[in-house]
Amino acid sequence: MRTITYTVEGRYSGCSVSAYLKNCHGYSRRALSRLKQGRGSLAVNGTPVTRLVSTLLYTGDRLTVTLEEVMPRFVPNPALAAPVLYEDADVVVFDKPPGMPVHPSHRHREDTLANLFAARYGEKGVGCSFHPINRLDKDTSGLCVVAKHPVAAAALSGAVDKVYYAVAEGIVSPPEGIINLPIARAEESIILRKVDPAGQTAATRYRTLRTGNRHTLLEIRLETGRTHQIRVHFSHLGFPLAGDILYGGCMEFVRRQALHCGVVQFRQPLTEKPVLVQAPFPPDLLHILNE
Repeated sequence: MRTITYTVEGRYSGCSVSAYLKNCHGYSRRALSRLKQGRGSLAVNGTPVTRLVSTLLYTGDRLTVTLEEVMPRFVPNPALAAPVLYEDADVVVFDKPPGMPVHPSHRHREDTLANLFAARYGEKGVGCSFHPINRLDKDTSGLCVVAKHPVAAAALSGAVDKVYYAVAEGIVSPPEGIINLPIARAEESIILRKVDPAGQTAATRYRTLRTGNRHTLLEIRLETGRTHQIRVHFSHLGFPLAGDILYGGCMEFVRRQALHCGVVQFRQPLTEKPVLVQAPFPPDLLHILNE
């Protein structure tokens, strides 16, 4: 059970509990609704509060929020493994291996990061829920930030900076730049995306870190977050990611798309302390450059 205490600053004096939590601490409507329904509890200076809209806060008040204890709802699978590179009471960052989906689906019911999460926390009797902030494709490796409760999830949404590393086929030219090409779903597929003038705006910033005989190692930062954005952009330019058979890549040297989330940065959702997490570069991608 997570208990959070806030001390009200002068500029929020006179705000209702609801407005304070929403505007100052980013509580979502859903999180506030849960508290109103009694799924969790609130207290001001030790006195229980049930009316979030009519109860007002004043300078120096201490507002204590106790979140509902929710056990992970996915099937636990203790056989799964992914290194934990950062953890606190509100957030955990996994180094997800390739081949592991983040969420269960029809084809992947018990082999996902959610199932690993359920095993890690459910079997320990720790009440927390699974809220992945950056959702990596199944065969993309690297850092996946997971909030343990809705309050942390709301604070982290859109607030995680990510650095990706990719190995593209060919010698990418120019060696650095920004790709501004809109992306849309391909008409014949529910999965495949393509560059399309009628699509959504998509911007990918990249720079070359190293070149091999037939491949380029890239550092990539996304300015938008479209499905398959990195894969679509480099494929469209004639430099598909190695191993990315969906977008024209060759599987001669690697059996999955050569894409890795190597760095994440964010502020701890409650203390606002800066957090930087780095993942080691996967060996299956590193060896491609020597081919």
